Amino acid sequence: MATKYPIVLAHGIMLKELKTIKAFGRIEKILKAQGYAVYTAKTDGVGKIETNAQQLKECVDEILRAKNAKKVNIIAHSKGGLDTRYMIDRLGMSDKIASVTFLCTPHKGSQIATKLYNLPKWIRNFIGFWMNFWYRFFGDKHPDVIEACRQLCFSPEGVLEKIDDYDGIFMQSYSTTLEKSTDDFVMGIPLIFSRKFESNFSDGVVCVESTKFGEYKGRCVEDSVSHTEIVDFMVKKKKREKIYAFYIGLCKDLADMGY
Repeated sequence: MATKYPIVLAHGIMLKELKTIKAFGRIEKILKAQGYAVYTAKTDGVGKIETNAQQLKECVDEILRAKNAKKVNIIAHSKGGLDTRYMIDRLGMSDKIASVTFLCTPHKGSQIATKLYNLPKWIRNFIGFWMNFWYRFFGDKHPDVIEACRQLCFSPEGVLEKIDDYDGIFMQSYSTTLEKSTDDFVMGIPLIFSRKFESNFSDGVVCVESTKFGEYKGRCVEDSVSHTEIVDFMVKKKKREKIYAFYIGLCKDLADMGY
């Protein structure tokens, strides 16, 4: 059974939705094959929260017009969840969102982001210049990796002001846990550093406590899964099938709940 409202996938920082590179790997294709109306938002890869939220709003409005729908469901990974919250809180979109599912979103920021932002200024500016250059080359309209990193710095009170009244929007959150650095080539090194700064389980860059928002549902997959693997980036076949099954089950649950 398809969901009542279209599904929008909102990607996180450093990911891009291009013709040959997909921010959620084959997940959009897998869900469409199951009969769901799914779209991946095209937001900047290294944009700050405010500009990405505006881009996400424009994407949602375009989908609502195209599908003649009243609302959408958003499945947001990492910083995409913060972009989504800002869009709802500050850009007047609360009446157009039926549900939000946060996957590994750093609601309280990330210690890794804090350490990166606190690098010597000349190193930070050098990295920022070249990252902004290349992301602009690949389509970013407002790249600002230094400000985006600052916004993701750890904050025990939360990186965004929490608004308790979301006008009936169903919100749930999931985390993943990378158990050993050898379980994922990409996130293995960040995990080593993360364990020095975090007192909590981590997916490589975001600790579990930071991911909790709304109704916390626990781990997406019980296996050792990293921050990037959950969006189908460089995942081994056996683990990939479990990740696909999670997304299919998630969409089925949203449909069963009337969303």
